[in-house]
Amino acid sequence: MRIETIGSATLYLADCREVLPTLPKVDAVITDPPYGIGADTHAGPEKSGWKQYGDGGWDVDRPEREVFDLMAKAVRKGGGMIIWGGNYFTDYLPPTMQWLVWDKGQREFSLADCEFAWSSQKKAARIFNYPRPLALKDGKQHPTQKPVALMEWCIDILGNPETVLDPFMGSGTTGVACMNLGRKFIGIEIEPKYFDIACERISAAQAQGRLFA
Repeated sequence: MRIETIGSATLYLADCREVLPTLPKVDAVITDPPYGIGADTHAGPEKSGWKQYGDGGWDVDRPEREVFDLMAKAVRKGGGMIIWGGNYFTDYLPPTMQWLVWDKGQREFSLADCEFAWSSQKKAARIFNYPRPLALKDGKQHPTQKPVALMEWCIDILGNPETVLDPFMGSGTTGVACMNLGRKFIGIEIEPKYFDIACERISAAQAQGRLFA
């Protein structure tokens, strides 16, 4: 295990199943777990923002139900959860009133028009319109990387929680959003390559925040 502290962010290079039971309660979980669809081996034309990311084996299977139970236990009473790719985990997650949709503003494209997130909140469903070309301007370094603006929107949807946990941190987008908004962040990532990228991105966002402060 490796632990890095970057400003108000604490990052773990580890298996989230080992770390989650040791953490204090958080206000929110916002995460994008592997869906088990082989996204780690996907390749496409560079102009679309896709490239060969290598066969890391991290998207062969979905996380076990145990992981979702651990995430739920990590959230304090009255806190919230948002899980992207929730449509892949409907057998794990309870029925919900609030589904979130990222509308990518592009139709009849080889990739999905939108993506879905399960939310624990008993509130109306919401749609975030954010074109794919804008998302690519973040600098895509992970095959399932979400836009920073989308994660900032998720934080707002959950009422701007003070501490946010992402047990599947990937390239650190949730952490970048937290740094931008002045939130505390706990991130866990099992792949060393993406952990290092997350550290770099979150460090840059933390430094930028201090500059503007």
